[in-house]
Amino acid sequence: MTTNDQHYINLIINGDTNAFAVLVDRYKDLVYTLTLRMLKNREEAEEVSQDTFIKIYKSINRFKGDSKFSTWIYRIAYNTSLDRLKKNRKHLNNVAIDEFTEHQVKTIDNALSQLETEERNQAIQKCIAQLPSDDAFLLTLYYFEDQSLDELSKVVGLTPNNVKVKLFRSRKKLATIMKAQLEPEIIEHYGGERN
Repeated sequence: MTTNDQHYINLIINGDTNAFAVLVDRYKDLVYTLTLRMLKNREEAEEVSQDTFIKIYKSINRFKGDSKFSTWIYRIAYNTSLDRLKKNRKHLNNVAIDEFTEHQVKTIDNALSQLETEERNQAIQKCIAQLPSDDAFLLTLYYFEDQSLDELSKVVGLTPNNVKVKLFRSRKKLATIMKAQLEPEIIEHYGGERN
């Protein structure tokens, strides 16, 4: 995939504007999902997605290939969303966090892993959508794009260790929401398992 992306990047740099449509097509759904996680508003997410691709197009010759192209795109989507949030100065409600232990977070993960993939995805998506912007963005990449800590740290501009801490806190918030929303019997049924 990455070498394939590089092929299109080279075409775009050499003036082939049609090649950009291929990359837009490849990443537009995820960029939209990520901007929606940050902005919590469909129209704004659409605008910011478009802005993201405009920025990508204008600065594609600066992509050096020192990270995955997708990581670079997610970083631009993240920063563009942050800019919009600052502009709007919207303060989103923070989820109250119970003091979840690491075991309790694992319990939620265990319960999720028992669900059918589609059910699991829907359950996570629904609960992630209620998180504050940063958390929602990070967990979308963590659960649905299998981004490594290194990749995530490049996207949000933090050290891998800070990302680890942030990710753990985000998962605690998610656990709080899921505990309240998921069928309690799912948690009870699978919750006893220990890894």
